[in-house]
Amino acid sequence: MATSGKHLTLGIIPARWASSRFPGKPLHPIAGKPLVQHVWERCQQCTQLDDAVIATDDDRIYQAAIAFGAKAVMTSTHHLTGTDRIAEAADALAQDGQDASYIINIQGDEPLIDPSLIDQLALALHADSGVSMATAANAITDETLIFDPNVVKCALALNGDALYFSRSPLPYRRSESPELKIFRHKGIYAYRRDFLKKFITWPPSPLEVAESLEQLRALENNARIKVLITEDESPGVDTLEQAQYIESLLR
Repeated sequence: MATSGKHLTLGIIPARWASSRFPGKPLHPIAGKPLVQHVWERCQQCTQLDDAVIATDDDRIYQAAIAFGAKAVMTSTHHLTGTDRIAEAADALAQDGQDASYIINIQGDEPLIDPSLIDQLALALHADSGVSMATAANAITDETLIFDPNVVKCALALNGDALYFSRSPLPYRRSESPELKIFRHKGIYAYRRDFLKKFITWPPSPLEVAESLEQLRALENNARIKVLITEDESPGVDTLEQAQYIESLLR
């Protein structure tokens, strides 16, 4: 964990109780620890985070986080997105003396997230003041994933900025393009704090509503999103079966 000066970088882990597919997921035990604890412990290995905080809407998660040594913030139960939740948490932390310049939204259901990826996202914002957000993607090698609407694809500019995200195959390959790579979006985001404040005031945008992809709101409002290409393919947990698979990997 970093101990930087005036420009704080905070990792915020949104963790809500109500999940249609897996209620109570953040506290599901994996290898003897709650799922969200594994994520928080990964954050402790980062060198670019000044702190890692769990943002939750449920007292059970809050109390569990405090019990294993994490800092936690209670947030509203009415947030529609994790971005809204981390924005509220960032405001609460600012009032408590941790006024961050950079916020990393680390998904609370990725217990094997690579700490170095989190650091790279933070450094991408530190290095370029013109970047509003940063995120990550993997090259797709399994062609069947390209047609899976649950796998979000992204198209990139030559400088690594995002051009578009879609659940559809992206791009449409009418002609052979030998240098083309197709990327799978990884749901981790780094924000400049001032941009995050603006982002949550914008109404859902037409493309965002159509694709059900929140990051399109940023693109439709002309924000730059830097996409880091990573080999981190750590799986998330959306179902009990996936939790059992992660446990087998950890054991």
